[in-house]
Amino acid sequence: MGLFLYLFCLSGLVQGAEPPSRFPKPEFETGYVQPLTQCPAPRAAYLEWVDVGVLAGALALTAWLAIRKRSRRGILAMTVFSILYFGFFRRGCICPVGSIQNVAASLSSTSFLLPWTVVLLFLLPLVFALFFGRVFCAAVCPLGAIQDVMIRRPVRLPRVVSGALGLIPYLALGLAILYAVTGAGFVVCRHDPFVGFFRLGGTVTMLVSGAVFLLLGIFVARPYCRFLCPYSVLLNWAARFAARPVTITPDECVNCRLCEASCPFDCILPTTPDRPPETRPVARRRLGWAVALVPAAVMLGAVAGFAMHTVFAAGHPVVRLAGRIALEERLQMREYTLESEAFRGTGQPLAQLDAEARAILARFRIGSTVMGGVLGLVVGGQLVGLALWSRRKTYEIDNGNCLSCGRCFEYCPVGRPGGKGAGQDHGN
Repeated sequence: MGLFLYLFCLSGLVQGAEPPSRFPKPEFETGYVQPLTQCPAPRAAYLEWVDVGVLAGALALTAWLAIRKRSRRGILAMTVFSILYFGFFRRGCICPVGSIQNVAASLSSTSFLLPWTVVLLFLLPLVFALFFGRVFCAAVCPLGAIQDVMIRRPVRLPRVVSGALGLIPYLALGLAILYAVTGAGFVVCRHDPFVGFFRLGGTVTMLVSGAVFLLLGIFVARPYCRFLCPYSVLLNWAARFAARPVTITPDECVNCRLCEASCPFDCILPTTPDRPPETRPVARRRLGWAVALVPAAVMLGAVAGFAMHTVFAAGHPVVRLAGRIALEERLQMREYTLESEAFRGTGQPLAQLDAEARAILARFRIGSTVMGGVLGLVVGGQLVGLALWSRRKTYEIDNGNCLSCGRCFEYCPVGRPGGKGAGQDHGN
């Protein structure tokens, strides 16, 4: 009888019959949808070198158009090329703006390998800025190029407002470096407002922020470049020492004032003939007060950075996870997140996670304090610059902030038919 039952069960298995189950089948469907990644797939190594070559060629051609030919039309053509190639074809990655984070991460960790192509992408615009000014901003950077074509009715911001907003790029640069060296991620790439357009898709927040910048750019010329871009800080420093930067006129300025309103970025410094001369003691006293305020500004910035380190550290995934787990353990959060469930599934002790978060928080404490002190030094330096007043007899370009766009070329009568220097070909 037992043999008969055994053969009966065996025949049922062979025919595909399922034996009775004591437990319900496991459920693998959770409804979770994998988010779309915003990082393009890596390219072949030789194609990365092609990008470096195209960048070098575009910088050289733009410098020639701006310095030698003085052609606004040529610069505009390069602007369209950069939008198509570096923007839509290369999908905005990797760009010199984002390479700041790669360089910072490689300098802080030996385990982060930095390809030579990324090093060159980071250095080439700065090297050209040392010789020819910010020709990268003129037409090569896709982020600036897509904003440049949107400029229609630019308004002139008060210098106090533009000066205050001009401090934000220093903060953005500090945060980009701080987050990169602490392993919190590449915030510049994560919050790039235009990469969604270049990749023809993205999150709602990314697309909306990009649209806001472009619409704002109709009236406030290149708002991202002037008031947010961290790479602009480095380009500004390099361009101030440019050997042969862009000039308003190819010859001697005749003070015709035609270029005064041509620059939508407020980079043309007018003459100052109406300001009465001041005595040397007054000038020394003003400069002395400005220099005395520099240490106070550095100290105040360092204190502010120290006070904000916990806020900045909350952007690190480990610190954020440790805070979430702590709330769940205290029953202040009764529902688990995907991250907390994944952590609990690893079996890692909570004490180990807490120790790791504390170590990261200590790094943020130091980094935020240093960043705040540097920002204070920048503010103090600007105060000293305001105290150092000098008389200008002709219209000049602010080389640090000038984007080498060439708009002022067409307003200058020097070199045009009927003007001084007539007969010279400057490519207009």
